Amino acid sequence: MGFTVFTDLLIKELNLTRVELSLAYCLGTVASGLTLPWLGKILDKWGERKMAVYSVIATGIILFYLAQTGPLSRALGSVIPAGFAAFLVIGLGFYLVRAAAQGVLSMTCRNVIGKWFDHQRGIALAISGILVSFAYSFAPRGLDWLIQKSGGHQPAWTAMGIGTLAIMAPLAWLLFRDQPEDDGLKMDNGKTPKKKHDNPDMHIHREFSREEAMGDYSFWIFNLTFSFYALYSTAFTFHILSLGEEYNIDREHILSLFVPIAATSVATNLLFGAINAKLRLKTLLLVMNLGCLSAALGMLYLDHPSAVPAYVLGNGIASGGFVSLTGIVLPRFYGRKHLGSISGVNMACMVIASGLGPLLFGVCHHYADSYQLILIASAFIPAALALLSIRANNPQNRITET
Repeated sequence: MGFTVFTDLLIKELNLTRVELSLAYCLGTVASGLTLPWLGKILDKWGERKMAVYSVIATGIILFYLAQTGPLSRALGSVIPAGFAAFLVIGLGFYLVRAAAQGVLSMTCRNVIGKWFDHQRGIALAISGILVSFAYSFAPRGLDWLIQKSGGHQPAWTAMGIGTLAIMAPLAWLLFRDQPEDDGLKMDNGKTPKKKHDNPDMHIHREFSREEAMGDYSFWIFNLTFSFYALYSTAFTFHILSLGEEYNIDREHILSLFVPIAATSVATNLLFGAINAKLRLKTLLLVMNLGCLSAALGMLYLDHPSAVPAYVLGNGIASGGFVSLTGIVLPRFYGRKHLGSISGVNMACMVIASGLGPLLFGVCHHYADSYQLILIASAFIPAALALLSIRANNPQNRITET
């Protein structure tokens, strides 16, 4: 979300076209996604606390690197062609920040909540999701303000790097623990629900390995839904100012839409957190896919006032569902023992998709001079996934049946 306000600044400073910057973003992100299954195994080996501290420190250092992409590309441009130098420098920056921050750190935070909570996992993720949703909505306007106040995107990234190292790294070391059993505790603090759950999704009968999870139909339906939302949400935020220009919507107004989207996302996240123990997760996945469909159609007709509510509500529902379900489904369907390895594959798919999104939107705009075609295509995918989600049952149920 934070790259929204940096996109056009990087295009000017690095003298790259929108397609070239999108391609660098895509290649860097795909490369980072390909390393995440391996990093997921490292997470299982090292534990969440150590991994969180290391990834936060790495993120802070990478932000310092991003602040110097302009000078570095000009220095490298004296040795190799300037355009290729700029492409390599920013591509490496995209790879590093996507692997450390959006990849490992996101995966670690999500997994640690999954390991500490069971019946209360949805509520815990919903509370966490409030901060996530408001951070997402605040990022474009907040970072735009930081750029204006600090005098450019380079000092803004430097300030973010200092804040990450000085605040987030100590918090990760102080507050993270790998799992409750290590400290003589139990999941949900040992509390059990007052009334026994008759929801078959709530019962874990055995731990799945990564290979077993990857052979499960439900894993891929959930995974494809999460990946599509990662693709779409990253693409429209990456090009949001350009999309606003196409619809003759001014910068301030289109950025302001992130606020009601965040409010809807928080409400959806809280609702999913409250009811997930009583409903089948495939039902909530269906609702999320319908939200994605509404978001794509709303963006397609954003120049019509009646489409704005569909765009805002659809994005909010999809975002809230994404934050909630990505943390709930894997430990509930496949257990905790191999959670890092399984979530590594899931995160790899989402990260790769998020890298492809800006490129696909950028290529469409470059050759068609409009985003209309890619938005039409974006409406068909969640519609198909909504139908496929009807059969996305918990594999633990098959064990009971057997």
